[in-house]
Amino acid sequence: MKTLTLAFLFRDNKILLAMKKHSFGVGKWNGYGGKLEKGEEPIQGIVREVSEESNLNIEPNKFKELGFMDFFFDDKPEWDQHVVVYRVDDFEGAPEETEEMMPKWFDLNEIPWSEMWKGDDQWLPYVIENKKFSGEIHFVEEGQKLVSFKIDNLKINEGDLKMKVK
Repeated sequence: MKTLTLAFLFRDNKILLAMKKHSFGVGKWNGYGGKLEKGEEPIQGIVREVSEESNLNIEPNKFKELGFMDFFFDDKPEWDQHVVVYRVDDFEGAPEETEEMMPKWFDLNEIPWSEMWKGDDQWLPYVIENKKFSGEIHFVEEGQKLVSFKIDNLKINEGDLKMKVK
């Protein structure tokens, strides 16, 4: 199972989502993130990915690791992912469209759930509410159909999540 990162940025009661323009997840709104490079820790990976995908700058001590989600693609196990999830409320710059992502701010009551991954509406509210969590989601039909999900609110100390990174 690959470890990936995912960050959601917030400002003025809005969430910044980005439309994936090609490759895995194309046509879906999501946060910023992706695969780790060789030898890279998740915190380094998310700083790099946010910069590459949005031209925004984030500093490791100014955002919060909230939890992780394990995504299982029962008909495509090579797609299985362990995703470390971050909330970012402090960043520099204005989001720009890049080759990979097209950004858009959404009011929290206007999140385009139907244009996101199935099941995002089950765990993203934890990020919005700034609560620690863990969970898993199972998909079939290459991620088009949600089979099951389980989300838990975590009551843990700062730093404990890092031990759970697979």
